[in-house]
Amino acid sequence: MSAIPLQENAAPAQAEAGTPMLEVENLTLQYSRKGPVIVDDVSFSVAPGETVGLVGESGSGKTTIGRSVLGLLGARSGAIRFQGEDITHLSPRARRKLQGELRAVFQDPYSSLNPRRTVGESLAEPLKVAKVPSEQIGPKIAATLEAVGLPANAAGRFPRQFSGGQRQRIAIARALITDPQLVVCDEAVSALDLSTQAQVLNLLADLREERGLSYLFIAHDISVVEFLAQRVVVLYRGQVMESGPSSEVVRNPRHPFTKVLIAASPVPNPATQKERRAQWSSLKAASAGAAPADAGGCPFAARCPLATDLCRSVRPKPRRLGEADVACHFAEE
Repeated sequence: MSAIPLQENAAPAQAEAGTPMLEVENLTLQYSRKGPVIVDDVSFSVAPGETVGLVGESGSGKTTIGRSVLGLLGARSGAIRFQGEDITHLSPRARRKLQGELRAVFQDPYSSLNPRRTVGESLAEPLKVAKVPSEQIGPKIAATLEAVGLPANAAGRFPRQFSGGQRQRIAIARALITDPQLVVCDEAVSALDLSTQAQVLNLLADLREERGLSYLFIAHDISVVEFLAQRVVVLYRGQVMESGPSSEVVRNPRHPFTKVLIAASPVPNPATQKERRAQWSSLKAASAGAAPADAGGCPFAARCPLATDLCRSVRPKPRRLGEADVACHFAEE
């Protein structure tokens, strides 16, 4: 992926704790009551100190799930639990109390930072909301900037004075300033060049180990997810196609869509990229269909080379193959 080496993706010790940090159960989402279903019956969990990657094409529902976890979109059905507490339908007042523990890093750091505020002012805002004493705010900002690899004097400068990678470090610092338990990273590195991506991914891994953080890491590039996440959830049109340990899912994919997603992921080595292009062609997957998330059968059937009438009429239930759960009638083939 890059000339800068990425750290080995070791599973943290806290990942075996009893209560999940985040639990999403049978979540169904739509933007309006009469609108189409965007996410249909999705379930997964994130353990303390663990990174779980949500990966899929544009329109797969991964960002919509992240918005729902953050309280920006209500659920039609299902449940979202944070540290064992149901937060699916929290009031705005109760949600504000949760803001310090559940934070987010978005794709474009420049648009997510107020250009009229200094970095220090942006970082101070969540501390003021949390009623941190004013004499503690300055030292806290300096320490957090240092933790993400920026000097303390960056607090007095404006976002426009930094590079894209530095701005994303500032966005990460703002997410970490309240010492959260879970951070939702929504395409947090997709706008960065490859070398900067590697640096930010390494930073996120370091912070996870140092602070025991949990991440819900949303991305469209499965190779990026593999570097950081211990487990991967593959989404297609709002449904889970495959989930399991990242090494199992990426290196031994069972679902036809997972295979297509991996074959479409670019790599810097020309020979490997040529092999992937050939693999993608051999999969003979058609272009994206228009079936809604809650349509009958498998949502990938319109594109899948293995599809039969069974696939088009009966929705496959996830079943365990190896270490992964796969929603496919013919995954063995």
